[in-house]
Amino acid sequence: MSFDLKNQRTTAFAPLPPVSELCFADAGELLRMLEHGEISARALMTAYLDQADRFNPAINALCTRVPAEALLEQADQSDTRRSQGCAGPLEGLPFAVKDLAATRGIRTTMGSVHADTVPTYDALFVERIRQAGAIIIGKTNTPEFGAGSHTFNDLFGVTRNPYALDRTAGGSSGGAAAALACGLVPLADGSDMGGSLRNPAAFCNVVGMRPSMGRVPSVPLPMAWQSRLSVEGPMARSVGDCALLLSVMAGGDARDPASLIPREEFDIGAAAEVLTGRRVAFTPDLGGLPVAGEVKRVFAGAVGTFDELGCALEEAHPDVTGAMDVFRTLRAHQFAASLGAMVRRGAELKPSLRENVEAGFALTAQDLARADVQRTALYQRFCAFFERFDYLVLPSTQVAPFDLRQEWVDAIDGQAMTDYLEWMSICCIISVTGLPVISVPCGFTNDGLPVGMQIVGAPQADRAVLHLAAAFEARTRYGCERPGLFAPPN
Repeated sequence: MSFDLKNQRTTAFAPLPPVSELCFADAGELLRMLEHGEISARALMTAYLDQADRFNPAINALCTRVPAEALLEQADQSDTRRSQGCAGPLEGLPFAVKDLAATRGIRTTMGSVHADTVPTYDALFVERIRQAGAIIIGKTNTPEFGAGSHTFNDLFGVTRNPYALDRTAGGSSGGAAAALACGLVPLADGSDMGGSLRNPAAFCNVVGMRPSMGRVPSVPLPMAWQSRLSVEGPMARSVGDCALLLSVMAGGDARDPASLIPREEFDIGAAAEVLTGRRVAFTPDLGGLPVAGEVKRVFAGAVGTFDELGCALEEAHPDVTGAMDVFRTLRAHQFAASLGAMVRRGAELKPSLRENVEAGFALTAQDLARADVQRTALYQRFCAFFERFDYLVLPSTQVAPFDLRQEWVDAIDGQAMTDYLEWMSICCIISVTGLPVISVPCGFTNDGLPVGMQIVGAPQADRAVLHLAAAFEARTRYGCERPGLFAPPN
């Protein structure tokens, strides 16, 4: 399946001078520099604004930008707060919010018909990020209503992969992942129903974490009970920065009935936790999902790292029977409930989204009850699996970044996909469990395209997931490989 790329910029990058190293520094390092007066928030903001001016027009990661004058004024206010000893944990860091989340005073379109919507309130996690001192510079691009793992919409166009401009950045947090890969922001948020944090992180060689269900409370949230699949979580260029952002986003809120009330810190430090003897199960395909041979090859080459870290490695996976049936049912139910009125009014939505809403209309009470029973059984099987193992690792995606002109992957190594969800089953299945999972870079294809690895933990073991991910990252350093467009000119 393909879609129209009309009006999309295809200009190649001209040779550029070396990019400012500042824009690729870890958020933790930037905070240290700000704290010690090595740089001001205004100077930092200026560097990121320049970076966005240079690279965003062709990558199209930031779809809405706050005027520079307003951002520099906020940076000055941040410098004043720091001088008065009132700095928050993210004080002075530029931040871009995914265009699905409400941002007070900043346009929020959901990549669809809400082109002129400017909310008067912040989503809860946005409120927390502002209170922590971050400065919101704008919004990151997303597919229409966040549906699909390829970021394009009629309002803003397509987001390109910084590692190959003719490839997708993934989705639905594709704008966030591409922005991080290009050094447009040090931190970003994402949301994840069926892989929307993990897929673009893998495609853009950054880190994306889907926390435990309820770790980051969702407010407002119209459907907080049945059919709940989505979570919000952190994205960054390093695991440590993900932990930093998660510490700000996490913490219970009574308005979300699933929220985990204790507020926890996720600072992993040097990830010095002893990993010797930790039991790591690995699977290239969850027992038979179609996974491209090149992805399997890269994943197989990375798995041995856990042996080097002292872990006990074994090929194994839980029984995932029925998981995709559950996902399809609950996803369709959620879209029908949230977008059904628009469809009935005849609103113009992309065909794949409309089809999912129509599937939701066709569901019966028995369908929903069966999905609930199957989901419970799946969760119990995963719990039993994690009595034997501490972690499960598997590829983040079933394919490498694919051609921009293709809406979704219709075949993998010659095997036809039945619909636009089958090619991302390897993430969707994990979503159904509600378990914590992170995607970290694990290597590159022969064509230089990024591949990611999912690390799944036991129920509520978010910190343990971060620790293993940090150890893997420190040993392999795949995430340090920047896109070729940042290479110094010859």
